[in-house]
Amino acid sequence: MTHSAPPVITVVGGGFSGTALVLQLRQQPALAQAQIHLIEPRNIPGPGLAYTARRPEYLLNVRPGGLSLYPDKPSHFATWLQSQPEGAAGLPDFASRSSYGRYLNEALTEALTASQTGGGSLIWHQSSAVVARLRPDGRRGVLLANRTTLVSDFVVLALGNFPPPPPAGPDHRYLHHDAYHADPWAAGSLRRIGPDDSVLLIGSGLTAVDVLLALRKDGHRAPVAVVARHGRWPTAHGPATAHYPNFYPELASETTVMGVLAVFKRHLRAAAAQGTDWRPVLDALRPDLGRIWGAWPLQEQRRFLRHLAGIWAVTRHRSPPQNAAAVAALEAAGLVQLHVGTVREILPDGPALRVRVRPHGALGSWHVAQHVVCCTGPLLDYSRIADPLVMSLRDAGQLTADSLRLGLLTDEHGALRGADGQVSSTLFTLGPSRRPAYFESTAVPELRQQAKALAVELAKRVAS
Repeated sequence: MTHSAPPVITVVGGGFSGTALVLQLRQQPALAQAQIHLIEPRNIPGPGLAYTARRPEYLLNVRPGGLSLYPDKPSHFATWLQSQPEGAAGLPDFASRSSYGRYLNEALTEALTASQTGGGSLIWHQSSAVVARLRPDGRRGVLLANRTTLVSDFVVLALGNFPPPPPAGPDHRYLHHDAYHADPWAAGSLRRIGPDDSVLLIGSGLTAVDVLLALRKDGHRAPVAVVARHGRWPTAHGPATAHYPNFYPELASETTVMGVLAVFKRHLRAAAAQGTDWRPVLDALRPDLGRIWGAWPLQEQRRFLRHLAGIWAVTRHRSPPQNAAAVAALEAAGLVQLHVGTVREILPDGPALRVRVRPHGALGSWHVAQHVVCCTGPLLDYSRIADPLVMSLRDAGQLTADSLRLGLLTDEHGALRGADGQVSSTLFTLGPSRRPAYFESTAVPELRQQAKALAVELAKRVAS
């Protein structure tokens, strides 16, 4: 692409992915004069939904050494944390989410300030994008909710995660009931729960753990019921010093789930014989998880999602040891009761809600709670997402959900594929939307690498 004027890049979403991308874009020499627009409606850009909550009991589930914004500066966050009040007594094993949000905001604010004196520009728009129409000149007009239009050479969707879908139906009256908490991260959501109110959580993952700890911090003392399909809590992290050598070369030719499992189990046995825990064995494959997933044909990916995704979620995405210990103590005291099954129905019952839970192979039973908190995973199916920008692109045939409903169809650079299979030269994405390509596309190490690779690719296109 040849430009007679500085290129214009619009990044929609100012959470981790959007922040990491604009910082990487600013480092590309070919983009030194580029106009970069960051669209983020929240009051503070950078933290996004994941790192906005100002609750010290919400801990990151990755140690500081793995959370740098920059792939080539692995200690960047740890060094920053040491200079903060929470690092004065020594680097914490697991920092708070709010600390990380502050780190992201400070890095972004520094870049926003620097752009005012250097070449090019980086501008934050506190608004949301509504449409991104293709113009006759091949560029896109990004219309914001505040009626600003940004004529852009490239538009990148860094939309992060969307709220979970309704956990039960077909009666959806509960969605508008005061007792239902669709988003536990919403400001003040949990503060509405009284100390003796009955509570039921749907899901037992990391979000449920955070909610339990927040409730106890707020003085909640009544037992909490937790309903989960597989009845598993996230496993706890092991020691940071444990290590196991990478063995991906043995998996490079495996194209089935069972084939990969066989190799993995062989290494588990070898590690156990050496006195090594299973966690380092799994972590040894971290850099290659995308390649393993991508080598499986569609039917094998479906097999993994059907049979192993549940156990994967609790073993791969672990909890800080102190959080796992706190949940175990609550269970031992009878203050948390874990029920195995699925929520089939939620009905209003005066000021409370009645929840029908069906265990596997059983008829099920009803639970009554004054508060029901949805702690399930985000909605990944882009054929159902109701965001205005997503809907407009979907209706125009310029955005396509994958067949597994994990995210968006893209090429290897994150360029969107339309309904006709054609790859866009102006629309890109990164973050959780790229799960179809990588499956693991939510954690910092993967997202910062995506950000760097996309920045390099856009710089190449501008320079070509």
